[in-house]
Amino acid sequence: MLYYAIVFLIIALVAGVLGFFGIAGAAASIAKVLFFIFLVLFVASLIFGRRRP
Repeated sequence: MLYYAIVFLIIALVAGVLGFFGIAGAAASIAKVLFFIFLVLFVASLIFGRRRP
């Protein structure tokens, strides 16, 4: 999940540099959504993934 967020962020940066601002905005929003989904899943795995000895 984090990998795809980074990929979309790089696509957004490259598109922004080349002047494709519509594509850059869309890719940045997708990257932001994927990053927040990653954070939620990461925190959930930290909370619920603990094993008690």
